[in-house]
Amino acid sequence: MRVLVLVKATEDSEKGFVPTPEAQEMMEAMGRYNDELAKAGILVTADGLKPSSAGKRVAFDGAGRSVIDGPFAHPRELVAGFWLWEVKDMDEAVAWVKRCPNPMPGPSEIEIRPVYEMADLQG
Repeated sequence: MRVLVLVKATEDSEKGFVPTPEAQEMMEAMGRYNDELAKAGILVTADGLKPSSAGKRVAFDGAGRSVIDGPFAHPRELVAGFWLWEVKDMDEAVAWVKRCPNPMPGPSEIEIRPVYEMADLQG
């Protein structure tokens, strides 16, 4: 099964990446973790996202479209980065997330969401 692993944003991540010694150390730890995921055959892709101030949203209302410029409110509801993994089940995904270095200074959260497969969509 494929899962999307979402690193939730924080007030700090919304300020953008600042190359402090602590941030560099965290990036190195995350690089080692990504190497482990790749060696285990789980990692499909991964990336970090720039702060929402660099983003836009497109709101849909019937045929109408409107563009909303970032930054967006409520950082903890935003995504700062992601992985796409191929795992045997949700338990394996949870076990790998528990091994992850803390992706943010201070408290942070990672969400795991199963990806729909074609078989899920066929009656």
